[in-house]
Amino acid sequence: MLNNITIGQYFPGTSPVHSLDPRTKILAVVAYIVVIFLSQGFAGFLAIAAFTLLCAWLSRIPLRFLVRGLKPIAMIMAFTFVLNLFLGGSGRVLWSWGPLTITEQGIRNALFMAVRLILLVTGTQLLTLTTSPISLTDGLESLFKPFARIGFPAHELAMMMSIALRFIPTLIEETQKITFAQKARGADFESGNLIRRAKAMLPLLVPLFVSAFRRADELAMAMEARCYRGGTGRTKMNPLHYHRRDLYAAGALALLAAIVVLLNAVGAF
Repeated sequence: MLNNITIGQYFPGTSPVHSLDPRTKILAVVAYIVVIFLSQGFAGFLAIAAFTLLCAWLSRIPLRFLVRGLKPIAMIMAFTFVLNLFLGGSGRVLWSWGPLTITEQGIRNALFMAVRLILLVTGTQLLTLTTSPISLTDGLESLFKPFARIGFPAHELAMMMSIALRFIPTLIEETQKITFAQKARGADFESGNLIRRAKAMLPLLVPLFVSAFRRADELAMAMEARCYRGGTGRTKMNPLHYHRRDLYAAGALALLAAIVVLLNAVGAF
C-alpha cells in the first residue's frame, strides 16, 4: 500500500508539462478542480478525462504510475460508492432488501462520485510529479506574495508546504523500514480484529513519530547552520518568468472549462 503513494514524489523530465512555470501549474490545478465540480454529467467528465490523459501523455509519465497512485484511496472510493449507492434518492427501484434500496439515481450518483474522485486524484498528481519541491516553493511564494502586505507569511507558508510534500516519500520509506524491523521481531500487523490491529500499530507509530521529530530537528539545525532567516531580502537563483507555453496551457484549460459549461447547458448525459 505504501509503495503506491505518489503524492509528493517528483518524476524528473524535460516534457512540455515539466517546463511550464510552477505558478501556471498551481493555478491550473485549482482551475482543474473547479471545472470538475462544475461538471454535471458524464459527458463533462469524459472531456476532463481526455484532457487529463493528454496532459499525462505530454508529461511522459507512465500511465501505470498514475493508476498506482489511485490504490491508496481505493477504500475511500469504495465507501463513497456504497454510500451513494444506497442513499441515491428517488428513481426506479432496482433492488430492495429491508431499509436498503438501490435506485437508478443511486447508481448514477455512485458512479458520478467515483469518477469525480478518480479525476481529482489523477489530475492533482501531475502537479507534484512534474514540479520539483524547489520550484513548487517558489511558485507558491510568488502567488502568496501580494498577501504579504497584510502580514500574510507567504515565504514561511510556502516553505512549510514544500517541506511537508518533500518528506512524504521519506516518511513512507521510514515506515517500511520500521515495519520490516518489527516483523522480524515477531510483530503481527495483519491478523486479529480491528482493535487488536490498532494496538499492534503502536510499535510502529512510536518509532515513526520519534524519527519524524528527529528529522525535523536535524532540518532546523541545518537551516540555522546555513544562516536561514526567512524570505526577507533573499533573491532567487532561477527567477520565475512566464513564457508563451504558459499562455497555451491557460488557453487549453479555458477551452476545457468552456466545453464543460456548454455540455452542462445542453444537458448532456
